[in-house]
Amino acid sequence: MKTQMPRRDLILTAIRRGLHKRCPHCGEGPIFSGFAHHLERCPVCGLVYERNPGDTWAFTVIGDRLPIAAIIVLIYFGIGRAHPLLGFGTILVLGALLVWTAPNRWGVGIALHYLSRVFWPDPADPVPAAPSAGHENGPHKPG
Repeated sequence: MKTQMPRRDLILTAIRRGLHKRCPHCGEGPIFSGFAHHLERCPVCGLVYERNPGDTWAFTVIGDRLPIAAIIVLIYFGIGRAHPLLGFGTILVLGALLVWTAPNRWGVGIALHYLSRVFWPDPADPVPAAPSAGHENGPHKPG
């Protein structure tokens, strides 16, 4: 008998998987090929990552654009005013960090979109069956 994962565990597991650029449903398939080329679906469980183009837009804005805007405002009105060279260096370091972690943040956005589809399902939405408890990394594979 399969039991569903508790709600809190499902949320934390999906977000962790997205942060690691893995399928938020099974945890095995990649979300991206290469650095940041977004795949259409998981090659392992078949989850469609973004059913309609633009579905993850809100999660991308919240998780990506708002932190960038906050960093720019803090540097411009804070350290950049008092120490322009230090402000410029901080922008370069934080810019490199933002580029380096972009796929991880986008993966979390895809995981949040997946969770919205799980908690507010649409009968026409191709979300595979919910993962069962005890199978955190996907379906059990016989040894």
